[in-house]
Amino acid sequence: MPSGSRPGGLVFNEDKTQIVHAETGFDFLGFNVRRYRSGKLLIKPSKAAVRRIRGRLGEEIRALRGAEPAAVLRALNPIVRGWAAYYRTVVSKEVFASLDAYLWQLTYRWALPRHPKKPRRWIMRRYFGRFNPARQDNWVFGDRDSGAYLVRFAWTKIIRHQLVKGGASPDDPALADYWADRRRKGAPLPLDRATMRLLKTQAGRCHRGGQLLLHAVRSPQSPREWEQWFRTTRKAIKTQHIAY
Repeated sequence: MPSGSRPGGLVFNEDKTQIVHAETGFDFLGFNVRRYRSGKLLIKPSKAAVRRIRGRLGEEIRALRGAEPAAVLRALNPIVRGWAAYYRTVVSKEVFASLDAYLWQLTYRWALPRHPKKPRRWIMRRYFGRFNPARQDNWVFGDRDSGAYLVRFAWTKIIRHQLVKGGASPDDPALADYWADRRRKGAPLPLDRATMRLLKTQAGRCHRGGQLLLHAVRSPQSPREWEQWFRTTRKAIKTQHIAY
């Protein structure tokens, strides 16, 4: 058998393969896997992934200088929802909170140049408030004209990963039902209850064209895919596309 190869014809890429201690940890697909001194093995968003999303948010805000609040919300909400949806199954609570604080600073700095002659208290009242009626939060960024607001990372509920039964392999035909059941019971989509209820009523299909509104086989596999899902698929779930 060739060096680095494994049964089934799989071969390790030696240039991309590392052997590290669990206490050191490693990054994979935007996650950091590490065993801490407490003995717990935790999976968190990697530092590189956090740097990337912070950079992306900063670039978006800079590009939106002079734009209307509605344009800011249209640009940022899918990014926030997509990133939070991807990382909602791991230990992300602290990271979500830090990103929310960073995004608040970005939106505040975006608002200041729009009204150079207005006091900062006026600007705060104009662009921040309790826009989300379900949250007791007076510092949510929003649009006074439409009532739309910027979602927060921390509003996405953390869903813990379901452990795999010992010895269970996806390649074992005898466990096909087990893996199918795991997929059905996977982390729920990050949609509000009203939307999920309407989707269930319509069997997940648009009442106009009949097309499926949700992916039945596979959920998005990256923050970008989740973002695209929120920008496209979720538009079809708006009220005018759902039969009451």
